[in-house]
Amino acid sequence: MSRLRRMSPRRSYDQYCSAARALDAVGDRWTLLIVRELLAGPRRYTDLHADLPGVSTDVLASRLKDMEREGLTTRRRLPPPGVAYVYELTRRGRKLLPVLEALGAWGAGELGERRPTDAVRAHWFALPLLRALREAGVAEGVVEVRLEEGAFHLFAGAGDGPVYGDGPAPGEPDARLVLDAGACAAVSRGELGLRDAVRDGRVEVSGDGTAAKALREA
Repeated sequence: MSRLRRMSPRRSYDQYCSAARALDAVGDRWTLLIVRELLAGPRRYTDLHADLPGVSTDVLASRLKDMEREGLTTRRRLPPPGVAYVYELTRRGRKLLPVLEALGAWGAGELGERRPTDAVRAHWFALPLLRALREAGVAEGVVEVRLEEGAFHLFAGAGDGPVYGDGPAPGEPDARLVLDAGACAAVSRGELGLRDAVRDGRVEVSGDGTAAKALREA
């Protein structure tokens, strides 16, 4: 039965409406969160599964096949000595970035306090902080962010490349931000502007790049 279900065509709303057509492609559970992960660049299946706690292996594999069929992702094999396959967004898939940013902004007020059952990864704050950087006047540059949960780096004005990456920035970033979970959550919820957080001492900024200078001019 499960094999037949996987082989059957995906269900459609059958409505001549652009929103309905979009939901035909990305409305399934987990699809947009997979896009969020792939905005960091090519990812292996095992990495995706590790950073999407709660998704079953069957569902993840099914969603990735659906996304490839919809032209949102591609799969390629790593060159030797690598033996794994990686998944990455197509140009069409990358166009979902502003959709995710808008969805995150719309849902920011729903964050509230972190629940005991909530999983968290440091890089899940990447998109809200990218928005906060733009609002603070940082249009481009590499910004490293250090939280209690770990570090990640952002590519402001990324163009066609990755939007963010896990871990410390490669090389010297244009700015390095150190903040605690409370400040990060407040910025993500839109309750605290990044410049205000710097001025109030809730975000520590270091670096000599234009991004650091813009934030210190608060």
